[in-house]
Amino acid sequence: MPDGSVRIGILGAAGVTPTAVIKPARDNAEVEVAAVAARDVARGRAYAAKHGIARVHGSYEALIADPGVDAVYIPLPNALHGRWIRAALEGGKHVLVEKPFAANAADAREIADLAATSDLVVMEALHHRYHPASVRIEQVLASGELGTLQRIEAVNCYWLRDFSGSRYSYPLGGGATMDLGSYIVDTLRVYGGSTPEVVSAQAKLRGPQIDRVMTAELRFAAGHTGRLHCSMWSAELPHYSTKVVGDRGELRLHPLQPFQRFSVRSADGKRDEKFPLRATYAYQLDAFAAAVLRGEPVRTSAADAVENMTVIDAIYRAAGLPLREPA
Repeated sequence: MPDGSVRIGILGAAGVTPTAVIKPARDNAEVEVAAVAARDVARGRAYAAKHGIARVHGSYEALIADPGVDAVYIPLPNALHGRWIRAALEGGKHVLVEKPFAANAADAREIADLAATSDLVVMEALHHRYHPASVRIEQVLASGELGTLQRIEAVNCYWLRDFSGSRYSYPLGGGATMDLGSYIVDTLRVYGGSTPEVVSAQAKLRGPQIDRVMTAELRFAAGHTGRLHCSMWSAELPHYSTKVVGDRGELRLHPLQPFQRFSVRSADGKRDEKFPLRATYAYQLDAFAAAVLRGEPVRTSAADAVENMTVIDAIYRAAGLPLREPA
């Protein structure tokens, strides 16, 4: 990285990448999107031309071997994450991988152990964790303003209509809990203060193994409870919300990207806290570059991802569904 910037290569011409990496990189002097790899080279060239990417590779292996690439972004189907994180680390590349980190907790643990033996950055792309709103909420909870925690509830519902895509494919690691649920499992763990026990879970299915909707009840070590609800094909309007209830107050997160805000009601009164009009993905890319260039810690490490996947696995077991497997 002689010019002081991180040169990122993208594995696959995925639809999320312009929002998650390409657009934020245009406003980030420390990041350059240097290359893209696609198995369909014509598609890769069209993608590169559209987004101003200089180099196109016809295989993921070729991109990882590219000496002009310092880090890879992996937005591939969930079941493929583990394989290509391993390949990137073996190729000496830093990794930013889309959620969920791996196919299951065992897969995540193997990758975390491999990452721990290297000096490379491995970061899960849970972009909400890098927004100042999330950092501030953690400060409010740590302050004791809400008192003793009693209940945490998190909801993530959307309309994902591509029923033939990887989100609805068991072999590719699909399911609502793997997709939208990854965000709120992380939220519940972090705001709840520990990795919770899954008490019960109920799924609504699209096919025999794919959870279109998942609802789970949780219990934390300190005694408070939690609830998760996520849906890829929701009967409600799309929404993402979190409610944290203590014995002296309540906090509600109202994220509408990029208008992040939360409200607090406690003995200190009622207030709204609002934040700059800047996308969570931009903050995430800032953090990745800072970790690669200056060794700053990340909030969504490989070790942290093992805890997330442990809860996801437990939800599937409680719902009577099989764990997702690496491809």
